[in-house]
Amino acid sequence: MRTSGLNWQGLLEQLELALPFTESDDQSLAYFKFPKRTVSLSLPLKLDTGQTRMFRGYRTVHSITRGPAMGGVRYKEGLSQHECEVLAAIMTLKNAVADLPLGGAKGGISVDPQTLSAGELERLTRRYTSELIDVIGAQTDVLAPDVGTDEQIMAWMLDTYNENLGNTLSRVVVGKPVPLGGSLGSKEARGRGAAIVTERVLAESGETLENSSVVIHGYGDAGRASADYLAARGARIVAVADAGGASYASAGLELDALHSHRQATGSVLGFATPLSAEEALGLNADVLILAFDHGTIYAGNAASIRAPLVIEASNRAVLPEAERYLKAQGIVIVPDLIASVGGVISNYLEWVQDASNLFWTEDEIFAALDRRVNTAVDEVMAFAQARGTPDLRTAAYATSLDKLHGASVLRGVYP
Repeated sequence: MRTSGLNWQGLLEQLELALPFTESDDQSLAYFKFPKRTVSLSLPLKLDTGQTRMFRGYRTVHSITRGPAMGGVRYKEGLSQHECEVLAAIMTLKNAVADLPLGGAKGGISVDPQTLSAGELERLTRRYTSELIDVIGAQTDVLAPDVGTDEQIMAWMLDTYNENLGNTLSRVVVGKPVPLGGSLGSKEARGRGAAIVTERVLAESGETLENSSVVIHGYGDAGRASADYLAARGARIVAVADAGGASYASAGLELDALHSHRQATGSVLGFATPLSAEEALGLNADVLILAFDHGTIYAGNAASIRAPLVIEASNRAVLPEAERYLKAQGIVIVPDLIASVGGVISNYLEWVQDASNLFWTEDEIFAALDRRVNTAVDEVMAFAQARGTPDLRTAAYATSLDKLHGASVLRGVYP
């Protein structure tokens, strides 16, 4: 799975294409180009062997124009400051399109968490959090899970923050375990949102999920939640792929058995007809859901895509040069700003619950999530129709830029 090619230039080019459809101006876009703050960290870790190894860590706050920043922490080998800054900007756009009172942030550590023991991972997590004590907070910058991190890591971050400051504050971190103030349904939120968006987009073109063939590329929490939601509504999940490879069955995969297989073996490979992850991308299916990471579809593999509908359930999964090619082939791409919006909505709902100390049932969470996802899709589709944008990405970017511009104008510039 290729994940290179994430850069400011590609994002800004697409924003500039959206600008003529907005009420914003070049000055607003100029503000957008500069993150509010980036912290770069050197993180020493004492390994189980007694040796000390250094790691690089980062945390970027892109914008607080609409409210406190919120965004994921990723543990990924090769993570760079540039990657964090671009992804933080995308989080600003995504929170705006969801109409959440939040700005965007992103951070993490350049590390493959699979190479560390549990003790080493905990010590590195606590060191990273301790280094950020002065800049994170429930009303300033809220940490969330991302690639390579999970609710256990969020729990360590929460504990480290509160132990350092002598607090019991829970909403500085979201994506936590439920006993520590986490929200029910958070693991399913991004995938559920992507599935809802898939169903809505199909309906707009007069199609239904019934017997639609779906390929899911990336089978973590989000991929599995999308699969479960879509299968329950009659779709056939014909292939799923993860870092280890892919499994394919034209009649549809049996998802409960697939999940058990993945839990036992660590991969979906070996459950059904084996394919490489790249081969799964090129299957002739009705829908392709991208739930892995940025850069999954790039110039080098765009020509292999056969699905007429591509759902970008992870940030920047389709790179700009690939998107231009796919659009020319008549392939519809539903952009990350709406396809993966369920994740940021879930994080927001957890943050609100922690603030009020009032927690909702899973049914209440899903009802609120579904309503907000549908509202975001409605708004972007209505914007696209009213303004005549060439695609949904342009409409989503333009919607976000208008909201950010309005907030910026109201706030003014501090002298």
